Amino acid sequence: MSIARDTTPAHHVGHIPLTALGLSLSSFFAISFLACILLGVILPDVGLHRPWLQFFPGFEWVTVRGVVIGLIWTQVYGWYTALILGSLFNFFAARFT
Repeated sequence: MSIARDTTPAHHVGHIPLTALGLSLSSFFAISFLACILLGVILPDVGLHRPWLQFFPGFEWVTVRGVVIGLIWTQVYGWYTALILGSLFNFFAARFT
């Protein structure tokens, strides 16, 4: 009877799956965006729409079109972040481990 041993070095770092990272970040950004929109509806005088106007071109405050545009931008930013950050992490993890 032989005992299976883990031959992976303790310092080995795996890679980040870009699809899982992209879906996770995009979902997080979309949920955060919708939470901010909901908070803006509850507290309309706080001015929460101003950052969205800057970062989401075409965004309109509390319209169906504006929310859809905002959700599209959350997907764009989520996948952009995942592809750049995940690729850089995978590149450097492979080089320095």
